[in-house]
Amino acid sequence: MSRFLRFLITVTAICHVPFVVAGAEALRRIGVDLWPAWIVAILSGIAGVLLFPGRAKHSMDDAKRSFATIFLVDVPYYVHWCACIYCIIPSLLYVIGEPIVDAISGLPIGPSPGFFFWTYASGLVVCFYGCVIRRWWFVTRRVDIPVRNLPKAFDGYRIVHLSDLHIGGLTPYWWGKRWIDAANDEKADTVVVTGDMVTSGVAFHDDIARLVGELRTNDGPFVIMGNHDYFGEGEPLITLLVKSGARVLRNEGLVLERDGGRIFMAGIDDTWTKRADIVRALEGRPDDVPTILLAHDPDRFPQYVKRGVDLVLSGHTHGGQVAVPFLARFINASKLAHHFHIGLYEDGDARLYVHPGLGTTGPPIRLGVAPAIIVLTLRAA
Repeated sequence: MSRFLRFLITVTAICHVPFVVAGAEALRRIGVDLWPAWIVAILSGIAGVLLFPGRAKHSMDDAKRSFATIFLVDVPYYVHWCACIYCIIPSLLYVIGEPIVDAISGLPIGPSPGFFFWTYASGLVVCFYGCVIRRWWFVTRRVDIPVRNLPKAFDGYRIVHLSDLHIGGLTPYWWGKRWIDAANDEKADTVVVTGDMVTSGVAFHDDIARLVGELRTNDGPFVIMGNHDYFGEGEPLITLLVKSGARVLRNEGLVLERDGGRIFMAGIDDTWTKRADIVRALEGRPDDVPTILLAHDPDRFPQYVKRGVDLVLSGHTHGGQVAVPFLARFINASKLAHHFHIGLYEDGDARLYVHPGLGTTGPPIRLGVAPAIIVLTLRAA
């Protein structure tokens, strides 16, 4: 068992403590005697912890399994697991603060099981929405991007930006097919996929290549690899993508021409596995030609600006997957690890767009960060 998995199991066990208290209180409220209620609640908590390693194993080496197993076992478990995570901070604050409040108020000191009951119940509602509804329902966002020295022929050039599909057991082919259909409905000039098409493993490579192969566009589609695309073996996926008609950019670029105007489209390989090479990616770039760079990880944006890149399209962060609604740009989980985490950023005349992602990794939940189809329109600055 890896150190990381042991850590996750420890966190899972701690987060099940409020659930046990909530479960005992729920059973007491329906008439079960105190001790039997606690015994059943404790056994349920132990079962919740024991079920976690199997779910974690599937997320680390995804394999094709039955629909019933995934959507009748795994998804409900993740709703429960996320509700337990949801409970932990309010529970800690309550355990620390409640005795102080009771002492100041002159009341008998002792936490109320009802607090844990209602906290877990509200967590189930919120996490069911995040795991089942919000994760399924995607939006389309349209953004104008000013580009310096953009040729007149490319003014109005439309790019559909897809990223972080994470096709796998929890996000199967038919789930992703809706995104592909929405992208095709835009009838854009090109489509780019900025990495992390895979959750993990190699079992879904055929489905991914099939989805990308169904993209319809004048130029491209252009694809780059992300870190999850190498969580298994990346080369077979690249072969399938090329066979499907995609142009996989691995530290390379090409000139796109239209009515005498030119732009340079480049892509770098994965930074996490040390495959990225920005120097190679920009080799052969003509002088004074606007450059679009596909880079899965947005964190090196300042380095790309120094090399004269005008527009960087990235993904990777998922916008944290969990954020404060309507304030996702400012308060989201990805801010703990990334400087550029969602939306549009500027550095002088250069721009970076960080896609919020379409699929999920880790717990299959989205709160405050909608999956999105991003339609970018280039405009002369």
